[in-house]
Amino acid sequence: MVKHIFDLCMEGRGPMQIAKQLREEKVLTIIAYTKQAGRKMDRPAPADPYNWNESSVVNILETRDYTGCTVNFKTYSNSIWDKKTRTNPIEKQAIFYNTHPAIIDSEVFEKVQEIRSQRHRRTKTGKSHMFSGLVYCADCKAKMRYCTTKYFEARQDHFVCANYRSNTGSCSAHFIRAVVLEKMVWEHLKEVIWYVGHYESHFRSIMESRLQAESKETIRVKRKQLEKDEKRIAELDRLFIRLYEDNVASRISDDRFAMMSRAYEEEQRELKEEAEVLRQEIETREQQNQNLELFIQKVRKYADVAELTPYAAHELIKAIYIGAPDKKQRKTLSEHPYLL
Repeated sequence: MVKHIFDLCMEGRGPMQIAKQLREEKVLTIIAYTKQAGRKMDRPAPADPYNWNESSVVNILETRDYTGCTVNFKTYSNSIWDKKTRTNPIEKQAIFYNTHPAIIDSEVFEKVQEIRSQRHRRTKTGKSHMFSGLVYCADCKAKMRYCTTKYFEARQDHFVCANYRSNTGSCSAHFIRAVVLEKMVWEHLKEVIWYVGHYESHFRSIMESRLQAESKETIRVKRKQLEKDEKRIAELDRLFIRLYEDNVASRISDDRFAMMSRAYEEEQRELKEEAEVLRQEIETREQQNQNLELFIQKVRKYADVAELTPYAAHELIKAIYIGAPDKKQRKTLSEHPYLL
């Protein structure tokens, strides 16, 4: 059932939709299953053994232990007198890999976390699209919203730039019909799958050279910004100490101390968040070659697939960027979109 839940998420379904389907499939909830297996639990058996809720699904989708590792220090408390437990960030958790048989592949787990971080607004009809959360405007980089109504035929469903649709005037009309996008993406993926299958070594060598050239410059810029942020964070620590000493010595008032310390703390908090993002981006760039090998393995898996499925779309596609129409050709974007 854990595999089933992850598969549904890979198909683009959210926790609420997954919980609804589990209820319809008459799947026992975690508590009901545990009781049926004869294990002791402090909680009583539920009145409805199939009443799945969204939080239970979220908990399963966020449990890294399913990948075959043991995770310690998931939560913490500020002191022995503080009864409230708080979630530890992933970098402060202790992860021990390959401690037991895996249920979920690590790549699938990470992809599910990525899908969940790209949460998209559900349409009023309840319909969703396999590309929802993956389509971006090539100019303003905003997400493109999936638009549909119960009165639309399938050919009328479309994606439109969020900034254009919100009437802010910050972007021009970027529009593409869903059926056109599906066809274009599938045609492109078939070409990639065929090319990798027939010329894998050539594909690998070209991509490694390209990734190395792109990553080298990107990493250099991000490392420079990270060093700048870390230097300012350390400087703010020193300034705060001096500010505290000035307040104790009555060289600045309590009100001024409170105002300045809040400003310093806010700046330092923002810098720490930015620094953490930069570290993750640098680590991701440094793992590009490993990601290339994973991509090639995934492509091999879909060598004989006859159609594009939501699961395959989320495995193979990182993002889709839609450019503006070429007005010189006088053709609509729905007929000739620019897929980047």
